Amino acid sequence: MAGRPRSFDREQALARAMEVFWSKGYSDASMAELTAAMGINAPSLYAAFGSKEQLFREAVALYQQTQGGTAWACIDGPTPVREAIEGLLLAVAESAASGDRPSGCLVVLSGAYPESLPKDVCADLVDLRRRSLDQLEQRLRRAQAAGEIGPSADPAAIAAFYSTVHQGMTFRARDGAPPGELRATAEAAMLAWDALARGVRSSA
Repeated sequence: MAGRPRSFDREQALARAMEVFWSKGYSDASMAELTAAMGINAPSLYAAFGSKEQLFREAVALYQQTQGGTAWACIDGPTPVREAIEGLLLAVAESAASGDRPSGCLVVLSGAYPESLPKDVCADLVDLRRRSLDQLEQRLRRAQAAGEIGPSADPAAIAAFYSTVHQGMTFRARDGAPPGELRATAEAAMLAWDALARGVRSSA
């Protein structure tokens, strides 16, 4: 008589699935790879998580609470806004320096090929990226009200600029760019800060 399915640590299994999705993306993460990493069989995966799509959603949520949340936590913290943004960019370089987890941002990288994602999952990822951009813009608006950046500065434009740099660095990290290169990119991006914070615009 068949026994009960082998018990497993659901949170640990989810963390391992997160790393597979983070490394390979949604469509390229096969069920065989997921179950092997999680240490369970396919029936147990479906029993615990319902579907690959739901497993991915939970993996993204876990990423947001852990790795991704840590990188973005400084944005709403007490750190001056310039240092907070620099810290966000440098976190990408730190991820490239770590050999125990994939490089880059799961939420950004997962949206590289939207046609490979279930429609609702794709919409959720777009919403997450939009919320991160809004979070950065609102932090800049608070900084402007506090006098950290000038009254002529454009918080929306600054947020869009540094969000674009962050996403570009994420793809460079995934392509194998070394931490030193990524740190140099972050430092170069911060050279634009003074002009952006003053609201200086090109005359061109």
